[in-house]
Amino acid sequence: MKKKWLSPLALIFALFLFLAACGGDNNDSSEGDGDGGDSSTDPDMLQLATGGTSGTYYPLGGEMANIISKNTDVSANAISSNASAENVISIENGDVDIAFVQTDVVAHAVEGINAFDEPVEHVLALGSLYPETVQIVTTGDSGIESVEDLEGRTVSVGAPGSGTYINAEQILEVHGLTIDDIDAQNLDFGESTGGIQDGNIDAAFITAGTPTGAVEGLSATVDVAIVPFTQDKIDELVDAYPYYAPDTVEAGTYGLEEDVETVAVLAMLAVSDSLSEDLVYDITKALYENAEGMAHEKSSFITLDNALDGIGIDLHPGAQKYFDEEGIELDN
Repeated sequence: MKKKWLSPLALIFALFLFLAACGGDNNDSSEGDGDGGDSSTDPDMLQLATGGTSGTYYPLGGEMANIISKNTDVSANAISSNASAENVISIENGDVDIAFVQTDVVAHAVEGINAFDEPVEHVLALGSLYPETVQIVTTGDSGIESVEDLEGRTVSVGAPGSGTYINAEQILEVHGLTIDDIDAQNLDFGESTGGIQDGNIDAAFITAGTPTGAVEGLSATVDVAIVPFTQDKIDELVDAYPYYAPDTVEAGTYGLEEDVETVAVLAMLAVSDSLSEDLVYDITKALYENAEGMAHEKSSFITLDNALDGIGIDLHPGAQKYFDEEGIELDN
């Protein structure tokens, strides 16, 4: 019997039909995965905005970038910045993907108040990190023993619109004072402690993790005192502004002989809503499950128990998914 063979043209046509059929199921592969961004648009390299190179954010951000790079499908690069307010705007504008911010500053950004002319729309929370203590720094012989004693004195309150400045306004408010009741000076931390040392200012609001380097330097030359808060004023402040939390500057810090009760805002990580749920889930899991391996003293605060403290904005769906799995709830 004579065998029948397919012509070359028929073979080519059959191959074309086969390839078309194989490719027909790929139409859905690039669709987004719902809230929290489209995984197909996730960057290969995340930009993580921190703060100044001499502060806490920058070195801790470097540790976090390493963890993200080792434990997720993307790499991360920690970059220096002017910290919270600038970082929020950088996320909003799409210049960075993840950033360190203060809980109070990002809450103001979402509301469009204080330093922010209008609400931001693309910034979500990943989780809290560690307390940034509000320290009203003075000297032992200044005669300033309470917040009320600041009236009429020369006091550094940070740059207008900064986190420290807003802290000063709100703390003075619950003590029956305003910025107009003091001789306010807009100095950074180094200038503030230098001014106290030189006798040019009487006290300074400094919001930072303790011990703060600038204050430690001051304690080497003068008898540092931290102005205490009474419990009723702490309660009043937290009721009015829920992103505050009670905090303590422990005895021995800056040579203090006793614990000093004060308040803190929280350092946290914020992320862009353009990042996918899967990626932010992986980042959140990586950071909170590997925090002990970070070579930084603040890493001991980065725990699931503290992960949602002070957060007053919406969580990214990826972070929400991780915390839900771990049984951690946001206290509203």
